[in-house]
Amino acid sequence: MTDTQVSATPGRVLPVTDLSLVVLVGASGSGKSTFAHRHFKPTEVISSDFCRGLVSDDENDQSATRDAFDVLYYIAGKRLAAGRRTVVDATSVQPDARRRLIDLAKQHDVLPIAVVLDVPEEVCAERNAARTDRADMPRRVIQRHIRELRRSLRHLEREGFRKVHVLRGVEDVENASVVTEKRYNDLTHLTGPFDVIGDIHGCSSELEALLGKLGYVDGVHPEGRQAVFVGDLVDRGPDSPGVLRRVMSMVASGEALCVPGNHENKYGRYLKGRNVQHTHGLAETIEQMAEESDEFRAEVRTFIDGLVSHYVLDGGRLVVCHAGLPEKYHGRTSGRVRSHALYGDTTGETDEFGLPVRYPWAEDYRGRAAVVYGHTPVPEATWLNNTICLDTGAVFGGKLTALRWPERELVDVAAERVWYEPTKPLRSEAPGGHDARPLDLADVHGRRIVETRYEGQNRVSIREENAAAALEVMSRFAVDPRLLPYLPPTMAPTATSQVDGYLEHPAEAFAQYARDGVARVVCEEKHMGSRAVVLVCRDAETARKRFGAGGASRRSAAGSGDPTGSLYTRTGRPFFDDGAVTEEILGRVRAAVEEAGLWSELDTDWLLLDAELMPWSLKASGLLRSQYAAVGAASGAVFPGALSALESAAARGVDVADLLSRQAERASDAAAFTEAYRRYCWTTDGLEGVRLAPFQILAVQGRSLAALPHDEQLALLDRLVEHDNTGLLQTTRRLYVDTGDAESVRAGVDWWLEMTGRGGEGMVVKPLGALVRGEGGRLVQPGVKCRGREYLRIIYGPEYTRPDNLARLRGRFLNHKRSLAVREYALGLEALARLAEGEPLWRIHEAVFGVLALESEPVDPRL
Repeated sequence: MTDTQVSATPGRVLPVTDLSLVVLVGASGSGKSTFAHRHFKPTEVISSDFCRGLVSDDENDQSATRDAFDVLYYIAGKRLAAGRRTVVDATSVQPDARRRLIDLAKQHDVLPIAVVLDVPEEVCAERNAARTDRADMPRRVIQRHIRELRRSLRHLEREGFRKVHVLRGVEDVENASVVTEKRYNDLTHLTGPFDVIGDIHGCSSELEALLGKLGYVDGVHPEGRQAVFVGDLVDRGPDSPGVLRRVMSMVASGEALCVPGNHENKYGRYLKGRNVQHTHGLAETIEQMAEESDEFRAEVRTFIDGLVSHYVLDGGRLVVCHAGLPEKYHGRTSGRVRSHALYGDTTGETDEFGLPVRYPWAEDYRGRAAVVYGHTPVPEATWLNNTICLDTGAVFGGKLTALRWPERELVDVAAERVWYEPTKPLRSEAPGGHDARPLDLADVHGRRIVETRYEGQNRVSIREENAAAALEVMSRFAVDPRLLPYLPPTMAPTATSQVDGYLEHPAEAFAQYARDGVARVVCEEKHMGSRAVVLVCRDAETARKRFGAGGASRRSAAGSGDPTGSLYTRTGRPFFDDGAVTEEILGRVRAAVEEAGLWSELDTDWLLLDAELMPWSLKASGLLRSQYAAVGAASGAVFPGALSALESAAARGVDVADLLSRQAERASDAAAFTEAYRRYCWTTDGLEGVRLAPFQILAVQGRSLAALPHDEQLALLDRLVEHDNTGLLQTTRRLYVDTGDAESVRAGVDWWLEMTGRGGEGMVVKPLGALVRGEGGRLVQPGVKCRGREYLRIIYGPEYTRPDNLARLRGRFLNHKRSLAVREYALGLEALARLAEGEPLWRIHEAVFGVLALESEPVDPRL
């Protein structure tokens, strides 16, 4: 929309769009720099003089002008690409100089705005004479500038400037004020809730039925929801005037917003007397509107003329347009943007029906805003990379569909009949599944910054070399990415203990949480197994619809039909090579969920569980054989003979008492080491002997449960275990401790001592409130592990308890491990939040992949 202003009055207010390229036009000495300094932020202004100084150390070195303008154009381009208003302070009196700037504005789809300072020649000359660096400027230069400026005034709009503000005279310049105006498409301040309604095409009866189903009464929603129409209100259907009357009334009253469709655009051109073909349903609209009054047709023309190409809503989280819009066009203003919003893009080919083949922009979409659009009819509205097409062919006998936002809930009504025969049958744009397109290498490759919503960890850096390592694991060894929505964070150990004989002790964990302001913690038994994430769906159809699994799904259960979920390690690898075994475990968990009534109670068709799978030997049999068993076997072979020889020597009177005592102690430590790792190994036959101990429900349909207090979590899981009739599920023992109560702390220590004294691994201490923020809003450690004295022999070696070894180990550095744990925790929470919000797979995997990449950071693995 052109807003050309060429008149000048004292004290005039100049509206300047928030995202635009402002070109100051005026002779040398006209006051452009002073005007820019007075009305714009210093960072918004790019001066040609300043750029000349950058490249030559002399702002008046005319020989550096070409290079200076190369720098100016480069900086301006970078600012416009980043969505920053940019003000160019140069004379710009010649058409060629302005053309380059107008082209730059078009390239970045922003409005070019001209502010002309038409100041008398004498004033310019006096100002230049007063400047030591310009005192010798020839008068003819100023005269040429003014001559070229005034010759250009009548042509600025035709050159491409969307607004032209002309200030004539010194008083006009000094009294003018600049006000920033928002772009027409910027409605980020409107947060909804919204009901976005797809292509109607004259189906007024279906529109009224859908509005009623959405809760609107006479176009007004009692709960204050606002309708948003994606265009194509007219053509083909039986009552385009009725649709227009309803939509125009709702828009006028503020109950609705509307963007134009290509059919409104064409009908609007017809109303203006343009020569358009009466095809694709336009003839029907013209015939129906002929029955309406001239006044109504004039209202329709005004309404269509006022429609804005697209809207950016809800803080930038939602974009509504007719034909779809790549992220680079969001909030931009140009003919190119409007054309794409109205018509989309094509490949230049035609299909077998003679229709243009649409370019599949949504397959490459990686924007953060959800894009809701219509234009190309599909049988079902399906999310694809955070985009969704709501044109479900109501006029062709399909459905009229709406999207509730932010709920992401689809509501539809069936068409009363086929009102218009389609040229080609409806086909889905999406390949099936719930927004489960394959990942792009660019989504995970190279150095990356992953943004989270958690203070202190809102930007997590991923090194390029770590990303490469994670890519190797993800591409070669991980389960199907579509069934890998989360990876658990590493866990830091408690602070090093100074208690005699102990490297780790729970007193340190309780004290640390008390310092963090955590009043109550839960101590959970640490199971003797491996961390496992379990995604269990109600059935294979749920796995297909929500996660896109099935069919050609990578690593799906061989010979067992489509998968119903996944079971994987904390690095994303499947626990079992045999998919049938995985499905058997998922089936048992699913039956327990059904029996416990959790599907209905949690209002979900899938659960994501954090758990421990036992025994440890299921995953670590190779490690046990090559490392731990080898040490045990070697000590068993060596020490008996050595002790026997020393005892014989002592019997002969040789003084070997100290050596014998030391070797006997080493033999005892070795035996304790062997006993420690053997507790983690037991024989299994199929699933006989396998145990799964769930300790947290991470997410369900539409919700992350990561912040659900642990006592509530464990109560739900106790019911799950109680209703397992197969012996697979095992409860997690726990004890609650008040960190400010010495007696409660002592009870927690005693519980740990008793548990580890009989061979238990130890415990995990967690804030009862689950997701806890400390000073400055930073995340508190989600849990610290406190491992038993005997278990640590497996980690640090049989003789780690010797005083000299303990003294050395107490100097271990924990800060990096703690930092890593919190960063991975923030990424895990972000993945769960994105999963719950229905974001596309690539967005979820950005965080998941980040956790896996951080696992390659150089940290002592024994921690």
